Amino acid sequence: MPILQRASHHELRIAFRALLASERCYHTASVFDPLSARIAADLEFEVGILGGSVASLQVLGAPDFALITLSEFVEQAARIGRVARLPVIADADHGYGNALNVMRTVVELERAGVAALTIEDTLLPAQFGRKSTDLISIEEGVGKILAALEARIDPELAIIARSHAGVLELEELIRRTRAYQEAGADAICLVGVKDFEHLEQIAEGLRVPLMLVTYGNPLLRDDQRLASLGVRIVVNGHAAFFAAIKATYDCLREQRGIQPCDLNATELTHKYTLPEDYIRWAREFMEVRE
Repeated sequence: MPILQRASHHELRIAFRALLASERCYHTASVFDPLSARIAADLEFEVGILGGSVASLQVLGAPDFALITLSEFVEQAARIGRVARLPVIADADHGYGNALNVMRTVVELERAGVAALTIEDTLLPAQFGRKSTDLISIEEGVGKILAALEARIDPELAIIARSHAGVLELEELIRRTRAYQEAGADAICLVGVKDFEHLEQIAEGLRVPLMLVTYGNPLLRDDQRLASLGVRIVVNGHAAFFAAIKATYDCLREQRGIQPCDLNATELTHKYTLPEDYIRWAREFMEVRE
């Protein structure tokens, strides 16, 4: 796809649709602010993604506990949308609530200029004492996709239904993906696909394109094979943002004359987002006591 020097949000959405309609597999650039979006376009990435976890870190300095609000996320998306020369996918988590909240999410993110957004069927915020991968029912998930489609104004804005292949039995996962397809989702995003055998079982019978969040899974590193199975978008993670955290720490540490530290980006993120505080508060204020 040629790099767009100037493009309207509508044109960027058309460009993203062209990626979905192609026979290739594209890898996202993690974009988290206007400058990173410009860099990604200059390096000829075809598509970027604003991750929910990255937005939480960038805006709040908080762990990925579904703490960021819709307005905060939209503000960051709009900053990127003002300058983006490549299509940007917004990781809209669960749509910030029920189906009616999803409608509001779509309205606001469309105005912000994103080319596509994912709506996942995770039960968020996570209930105390429950797994963070608990899912809502298929029926509620379908309702959210239908609500998202109803809310969009620009028909080129892609609505992508997301689910978790790593926590569902295969038959249940197939039922979910087929239901979201029939509801009208423009693509299906999956996290937790194990390997190509797993992917082949999921992809059989799907008509819409796939987007995979692989986090660099070595068992899925074959773009040609991915493309043949309908995968058009791959998210390997958000290494660029974590590299920025590490570079900031190292630069400021050196400036203060402090001895080198062997903390990696993940450890630094854990140190400065204070997750233990949030876990303690959850236990104190959310645990149901008899």
